[in-house]
Amino acid sequence: MCNVCGCAHGETKIDGVTPHDHDHSHMHDHDNGHDHVHVDGEAHDHHYGHGPAHAHAPGLSQTRMVEIERNILSKNDAYAAKNRAYLEQNGILTLNFVSSPGSGKTTLLARTITDLQGGVAINVIEGDQQTANDAERIRATGAKAIQVNTGKGCHLDGHMVGHALESLAPTAGSMLFIENVGNLVCPAGFDLGENLKVAILSVTEGEDKPLKYPDMFHAAGLMLLNKIDLLPHLNFDVDLCIENARRVNPNIQVLQVSATSGEGLDDWYAWLKTEAAALQS
Repeated sequence: MCNVCGCAHGETKIDGVTPHDHDHSHMHDHDNGHDHVHVDGEAHDHHYGHGPAHAHAPGLSQTRMVEIERNILSKNDAYAAKNRAYLEQNGILTLNFVSSPGSGKTTLLARTITDLQGGVAINVIEGDQQTANDAERIRATGAKAIQVNTGKGCHLDGHMVGHALESLAPTAGSMLFIENVGNLVCPAGFDLGENLKVAILSVTEGEDKPLKYPDMFHAAGLMLLNKIDLLPHLNFDVDLCIENARRVNPNIQVLQVSATSGEGLDDWYAWLKTEAAALQS
């Protein structure tokens, strides 16, 4: 049970298998009492502790709830810090893609990988509650991809990503894209060790999404406004959407793209190359 958001992870699978315990001290020091994390079908232990943490829990004070939440996030942050140290040491640009379901994350990632083939190695960690459909779509491009199934869990966390990294073994100087579970709430609070979060917002979703889900857009360093090829058919105010995003986060960068038509993708690729170069300097 994730006591921060209330989701129950159950058995998290990585590429369909529950990982077995093994030594991976180069990434994480493991303790006891974890749920199973399934990475590409192998089980890893994963749990942040038992106990009620919902607001309606009998006898649980607000002070105790805050304490539990802090402990959970503190443990996650420790795993994320180890991920980050590993990724920085190897010069791997790492982006955490977050959005609502249906925003076009996977389509955009597949198009990006296809268009950048030969320039830089790209690796992908796919997060979904069930199925390996998205990982299979990414692998069809020739990129390495690991599927993490969270079961009832509504977000990835630092521990899951650490196990996936061990299976994926990205090469130094490559890029790592983490496609989080489709959810604009819980992933905002969980650091995975990424360089920054990239919020993908489809023009079919409404201009007020950044105001409805402010934590996510405040946490993101970049917003990709996707599916702009559909604008002629929609009543969507691009300027208002960007204004709303910057009300929440004045420093957020915004790029307008279409994974289908290719509009704006050159700017997106230039942004990626600039970020990767800055990491190497």
